[in-house]
Amino acid sequence: MAVAARFGLAHISTGDMFRDHMSRNTPLGEQARRFVQSGSLVPDDVVLGMVGERISRPDCRGGFVLDGFPRTQPQAEALDEILREHPWEQPIVAHFVVDADKLLRRLTGRRTCKVGGEIYNIYDCPPKVPGRCDHDGGELFQRPDDREEVIRKRLSQYQAQTRPLVDYYRARGVLADVDAMGSQAEVTERVLQVLGRAR
Repeated sequence: MAVAARFGLAHISTGDMFRDHMSRNTPLGEQARRFVQSGSLVPDDVVLGMVGERISRPDCRGGFVLDGFPRTQPQAEALDEILREHPWEQPIVAHFVVDADKLLRRLTGRRTCKVGGEIYNIYDCPPKVPGRCDHDGGELFQRPDDREEVIRKRLSQYQAQTRPLVDYYRARGVLADVDAMGSQAEVTERVLQVLGRAR
């Protein structure tokens, strides 16, 4: 992630963690699999187990960027407890504001390279050769959780379970709204500006 790289921070994506644990068939991965593939939120205890283990690693001592976490208020409260146990400051929370139809287009259009993991969008950032990665020629595929019916379910769950976190973090004065309707480069620059002001 460009933001993590710019500040020299660890990038922690819960989606990447789920896929890693599932590919290794760990106990946490097996618990997560059926929820991820159906588009349901993974239970808090499973997510917290993965996140707690990840941020205890040495590369997180200087700070980290969380991507896809927290998604529920219990997760946010548990994160507060974890942060209080370590020498980290208050979090900075970026709230990406985007049109729902645009978001659906972005997610259903996402394709991932089977070789190197590069990500494309067939609508907004297509590969030079349809279905093939520009870097290594690897086959591009659509993840099961990027199917439209799964995404619509996730968006509905977002409104019910994750949207309240906007008020939770705004009340604490740590949330910044970020206009996410531009290109990837434009949105990244807006996030960097938010973090730069906070630092």
